[in-house]
Amino acid sequence: MLSAMERPKLKQFLQEYHFDLLVVGGGITGAGIALDAVTRGLSVALVEMQDFAAGTSSRSTKLVHGGLRYLKQLDIKIVAETGKEREIVYNNALHVTEPERMLLPFHKGGTFGRFTTSAGLFAYDKLAGVRKAERREMLASDEVIQMEPLIRKEGLLGGGHYVEYRTDDARLTLETMKKAAQKGAVCLNYMKVEHFNYDSDGKLTGAALWDMLDGDYFSVNASVIVNATGPWVDEVRKKDVISNDKRLRLTKGIHIVIDQSVFPLRQAIYFDAPDGRMIFAIPRGQKAYIGTTDTFFDEDRSNPCATEKDVAYLLEAVHYMFPSVSINRRQVESTWAGVRPLIYEEGKKASEISRRDEIWESDTGLITIAGGKLTGYRKMAETVVDRVIKKFSKKEFGPCITEQLRLAGGDFESEEQYKIFLESKANEAPLFGISKEEGFRLASSYGTNVGIVFNYAHAMTAEQDDIPAVLKAEILYAIHYEMAMTPADFFIRRTGDLYFNIQKVKEYKKGVTDYMSRLLSYSAQQETRYRQELQQQIDLAEVKGDGHAYSNG
Repeated sequence: MLSAMERPKLKQFLQEYHFDLLVVGGGITGAGIALDAVTRGLSVALVEMQDFAAGTSSRSTKLVHGGLRYLKQLDIKIVAETGKEREIVYNNALHVTEPERMLLPFHKGGTFGRFTTSAGLFAYDKLAGVRKAERREMLASDEVIQMEPLIRKEGLLGGGHYVEYRTDDARLTLETMKKAAQKGAVCLNYMKVEHFNYDSDGKLTGAALWDMLDGDYFSVNASVIVNATGPWVDEVRKKDVISNDKRLRLTKGIHIVIDQSVFPLRQAIYFDAPDGRMIFAIPRGQKAYIGTTDTFFDEDRSNPCATEKDVAYLLEAVHYMFPSVSINRRQVESTWAGVRPLIYEEGKKASEISRRDEIWESDTGLITIAGGKLTGYRKMAETVVDRVIKKFSKKEFGPCITEQLRLAGGDFESEEQYKIFLESKANEAPLFGISKEEGFRLASSYGTNVGIVFNYAHAMTAEQDDIPAVLKAEILYAIHYEMAMTPADFFIRRTGDLYFNIQKVKEYKKGVTDYMSRLLSYSAQQETRYRQELQQQIDLAEVKGDGHAYSNG
């Protein structure tokens, strides 16, 4: 189990056991590598210096998509590979991914015209192997307006309609990590690699770890080490011997969240900003979110944030494409910013750098995976583990099985079965003291693991407290099954409330911190630190304090 209560035991395993593979990095790439490796028969340890998915893997546009924009850059390989992976990711995690019909309007003088849109979407369908029911359709201007009345009508020539997949990126990472743990991988958050250990021939034998929560310091032994740390790839490589001139170029992308009451978006839109950059506007429940920017970034990778200039850029894009929508800065409820770990290309603008992935290996044996996209995580992991296995000439390991391996909570045979499951759990919820609406939401978030949350909620209904029973149930589940250690872990990566329900976070931040403090026996110092950390994240989401001016690319 991926339980906070198991940390002492898991740390003991790390110290006493020799692993075939140590994965450094607990984002979607690291989680995917751990799952692929452990299901082939390797003994696997994974460590992450922050919380799981705390970096780029909780700060994306939250789409499992093939990257239509990369056709424009003629990055055919990325479109083909990630396009095909979309459906695999979807089928293996129906509860955290869902089809999202995307509208691509084209206006006179815009990036796309009728012919380029039709040809591009046709190529997208073919390259990505899109199933027949989800292939593109071309729309006349009046059909576009009927589909989304808010869209700019001046110069509108028509639109293309195609399917992407919306996801909760942090929960996708967690469900992958949980599955790896269920299969036997030892996964720990808040464990930082301080330095690497070597044998007399200068080859890697393990790493010295520092527990960021309690200060413990010890070593783990492993035959092979993979560096899958995203924006921290170069920093980890510096702890080793860098034997090539490859390096990252970090770029930042931000998103803003607006309530549907002021931006009643019906339809997900992929549209031209005034400067020609493509922007997403996506409805999600009672909110709509808009993004993303693309700027070079050389600041704090642990806490990237939107600036007022970033927000103004996206608001300008909204006003440009949806001129009847009167929104201002005060109506932006929250923001998030993510850092893309792209591979450096001389002379390229931020938006022009390829999203391809690459694997490097140092003379000491450290394998590094860099670049790539959320959608391609499973295939990237397969490629990395194929390389790892070649290092074990005297051991036999099985083939990759992740293409048809359901993630934790995703044990459904079909979309129809999943829909029936959601309806069943919604109807069942009142028996546990939960409303039908809450039951449906919980089932959508936790999939086939929702029964545990229901049971926790039922047990909590008799308690008199300042936070609701369902909220306490989700905290209990996050601690016992998802290794949530702090209130920020819970409100950001386990629920996404900081981005999509920030008022709830403000209302319950004290109660949740008090409750987690009792459950996890925080020291007075830890409780103070975690309260401050959560408040800092609230402030960052609300863009309190400005950063640097916006410059697109």
